[in-house]
Amino acid sequence: MSKVTSLPADDRSCGWYHLSKGRPIRPAHQGHTSARWVIVGAGFAGLAAARQLAAHFPSEQILLVEGQEVGFGTSGRNAGFAIDLPHDIGADDYIGDIDIAKTVLKLNLSGQTYLKELVERFDIDCQMKHCGKYQAAVEPRGIAILEAYRRGLDKLGQPYEMIDADALPEHIGTSFYRKALFTPGTSLIQPSALVKGLADSLPANVTLYENTPISAVEYGDKTVLKHAHGSITADKLILTTNAFGMSFGFLKGRMLPVFTYASLTRPMTAQEQARLGGKPFWGVIPADPFGTTVRRTPDNRLLIRNSFSFNPDGRAKDKYLERFAPRHRQSFERRFPMLTGMNFEYTWGGALALSRNHEGFFGELRPNVYGSLCCNGLGVTRGTATGKLLADWLAGERSDLIDFVLKSAGPCANPPEPLLSLGVNFNLALGQYRAGREC
Repeated sequence: MSKVTSLPADDRSCGWYHLSKGRPIRPAHQGHTSARWVIVGAGFAGLAAARQLAAHFPSEQILLVEGQEVGFGTSGRNAGFAIDLPHDIGADDYIGDIDIAKTVLKLNLSGQTYLKELVERFDIDCQMKHCGKYQAAVEPRGIAILEAYRRGLDKLGQPYEMIDADALPEHIGTSFYRKALFTPGTSLIQPSALVKGLADSLPANVTLYENTPISAVEYGDKTVLKHAHGSITADKLILTTNAFGMSFGFLKGRMLPVFTYASLTRPMTAQEQARLGGKPFWGVIPADPFGTTVRRTPDNRLLIRNSFSFNPDGRAKDKYLERFAPRHRQSFERRFPMLTGMNFEYTWGGALALSRNHEGFFGELRPNVYGSLCCNGLGVTRGTATGKLLADWLAGERSDLIDFVLKSAGPCANPPEPLLSLGVNFNLALGQYRAGREC
């Protein structure tokens, strides 16, 4: 029996979670249970895997185990962009190999389309808007990135619109940016509301246990998961825990739990909306990966997301909220001088599972243990797609997308500590410094 080395511990101040509709929390697991299929992690990947396994095996019970409340953890804390397009930051044109890019586009679209279908079928109230996204820049370096990505999109044959500074206020109100690249395929969501809605519409043969953190695990022909009030024995275990997969003994030293931080304002008054102008809802991602993401939500709030910390244990640290809230204020005032002094109601952090080679893991971790891990910041679409594909593969299906994710080399090895923390923290600080006014 091996102890699970770290358990999720997110902060209590996530605005998406508190503003989404409340729901009855499913009871924690009690006693001793056995099942053929057990999934640990009820985020986008775990929910998709559970739903698809239930469809493949309608006469079998699938157990889905979540350490916190559904919608409270990582999947409910992102900026709410369901992005379709590939974006290879290691390639000169951000597209790279055209055949790989086409397959990544197909993979992302499969996850996005699946989510759209579920939102419509179950009438999930998650503010889903199929309004595209703006990738915006203010620094010369950021503008050069937009031009490079434009060339990549030409190569890929995807639509876009390049918008100059004088036209941007008609779109997003602010005149802060000098140029933006608009792509129409992104959907915007309220992520916690979406995750809650997906959980509450699971098939009848999926049993969800919330607030059931796994504290120890024994691997063998069957896997025994221990927790404070009992145990679960799985014939086949599926891990959709992102960086916490390392705590279960897999991909150790290969994933990077990096947190990013967001603040959300109160709703704008009618007068403030008039002063801002622009469209009623939109999303901006920065040209520089270390810059600031901004959203205007359908309920007329403004979101600012920037700043990073490396938390090797995957757990939130209050000190970073205190450190980065003033940076959010500065970023807000730069972009929205017509709304100066508008207060933030919520500030929170959320984890990304990253790898240095930008590869995730999909497939068998050991006999009868499988995983979809390390989404590299694309959990909404990529997590959904790979969770669904993992269930298809376990049911005996094969496809070009399954073959594609199976062929991934997986996350590469990281340097040992303390070199790892020194290197990651240096690169995070350098990246944010180089981003300049994009932050």
